[in-house]
Amino acid sequence: MAVKTHTWISLWFLVTAPVIAWDVGYCFMRPRSMVGGDLHWIWKPYEIYQEVDYVYGLKALQDGDGFTNAQSLLNVIETLMNLVYLYLAHVYGSSVAPLIGFAAVVMTLSKTVLYWAQEYYCGFCAIGHNTLKDLIVYWIIPNGLWIVIPSLIVYQLGKDILSELIAADRAAAKTASSKKN
Repeated sequence: MAVKTHTWISLWFLVTAPVIAWDVGYCFMRPRSMVGGDLHWIWKPYEIYQEVDYVYGLKALQDGDGFTNAQSLLNVIETLMNLVYLYLAHVYGSSVAPLIGFAAVVMTLSKTVLYWAQEYYCGFCAIGHNTLKDLIVYWIIPNGLWIVIPSLIVYQLGKDILSELIAADRAAAKTASSKKN
């Protein structure tokens, strides 16, 4: 039986891969990627973001705050898993693809919720200095996408996996029943 895929999920995994690679590059190349760095031209939009979210800014780097690069390392792992899902689902046709995709997107969702929870529990220490407008435009909306869409993917892939497990269970019960007769 062919692996059930969803175009919107595959597009999310495909489109987010270069976005995440770009973000990971910024994080791992700090301070060279930051304002004043020789490679900053590659990450010019981060000129704004490093002032909006101090986790991406100079102070976190100078303080040796490892959260930024730790979450970037997890970004690499989850993105590789997303690409494995795409390969297994669309090229190889493996039934394990939904499980890989599910695990990857649970990582994305969990990491993003952790990122938001960290802000809440530190009293909005990295973003609390922003105006409401800047917070909404530069932090809540872009970061919120990484909660909303992965949540929808978790739901859809979870539903697909559950459906396959139920079908496999019924088939196994039918086989066991026919062996008894």
